[in-house]
Amino acid sequence: MNDLHTTDVAIVGAGPAGLALAAALAQAGLRCTVLEQNSAESLVAPPEDGRDIALTHRARAILERLGHWDRLPADEIAPLKRALVRNGASPLVLPFDGQADGHEALGFLVPNHRLREAAYAAAAATPGVEIVGDARVTALQRDEQAATVRLADGRAWRAPLVVAADSRFSTTRRLGGIGAHMLDFGRTCIVVRMRHEEDHENTAHECFRYGNTLAILPMAGRQSSAVVTLKSDQAPEWMALSDEAFALRVEEHFDRRLGRMDVAAPRHAYPLVAAYATRFVGPRFALVGDAAVGMHPVTAHGYNFGLYGVEVLARELARAARDRRDLGDAAVLAGYEREHRMRTLPIYLGTNAIVRLFTDDTPPAKLVRGAVLKAASVAAPLRTLIARQLTGGVRRSAPA
Repeated sequence: MNDLHTTDVAIVGAGPAGLALAAALAQAGLRCTVLEQNSAESLVAPPEDGRDIALTHRARAILERLGHWDRLPADEIAPLKRALVRNGASPLVLPFDGQADGHEALGFLVPNHRLREAAYAAAAATPGVEIVGDARVTALQRDEQAATVRLADGRAWRAPLVVAADSRFSTTRRLGGIGAHMLDFGRTCIVVRMRHEEDHENTAHECFRYGNTLAILPMAGRQSSAVVTLKSDQAPEWMALSDEAFALRVEEHFDRRLGRMDVAAPRHAYPLVAAYATRFVGPRFALVGDAAVGMHPVTAHGYNFGLYGVEVLARELARAARDRRDLGDAAVLAGYEREHRMRTLPIYLGTNAIVRLFTDDTPPAKLVRGAVLKAASVAAPLRTLIARQLTGGVRRSAPA
């Protein structure tokens, strides 16, 4: 049996970013092999994990071109028409909507497992994409002609370029000799779908309370995703609550704005760790998705950044293929590195600064928090800039 296989691009990790890249490259005529350590069967119908992803208009456009969007259940896509930000017990509310960027909605909320399901279905149906399960990468070797990834079972794939898309804790990134700045917030995020009496009016709420942060994100129907972020040593007590007690606590913390609330699905807890790779490319090597940038979820940029990176890298590789250039050449990858870093680094740093400030409950920080919110509430250009980031910076053309 020949255990050495060849392909144009080997992608490690069959998450939504890795599969999106494979589909994008295959559409450009390249052969892609996606190596996933879990079984291929587990990718077909991923279990619900409690997470819901806010997609920008730019992200939606990318998903439409890749054939992902039409595979999403229409009745599970919830438009985010506006967002309201609150600080502590202050009556001041900071509003955002898509009108500032020419849209009726800021974006769209979609369950994460539906995105994963659609990504797999689209990639598997795209000629030129091969998805290999039970493929745990243990070694990466590179020479002047190509790179080779070797698996724990002895199989190997050789390609001009290897791309790591295997999470913010990427093993492949480490094998490629690229480090990452990791920021452990010491906090845990508890997510759960909830039913409620009142209509959410497609409004998202971000409540920077004292002691924890509560986000209420509108889902289809009279349901919302409740996201409680708190110090990790407090998470076990919240997770141990009965569904009734948990629902009552969220209802009270949200000042009963949506009336009675009930837990509608299992709770999930995730530790919050951000990551930013020191480089996005190396010799015959690139990073996409969370392997490149793993965001704190408060500004909802995580998967959107992953898709933006996929779009840029696919564009650069497609151009190189048309010009018959080496896909792993440093000059080919430099454009991706430059553009993706310029797009992501300011927001990554800004998001972390916001999180630090609005989770600091010391008296001086409380004063600064209030002052920042008040300044933003009267600075229309600043709100427009933030809204543009939330929509993805894609302005809708005015009707004729």
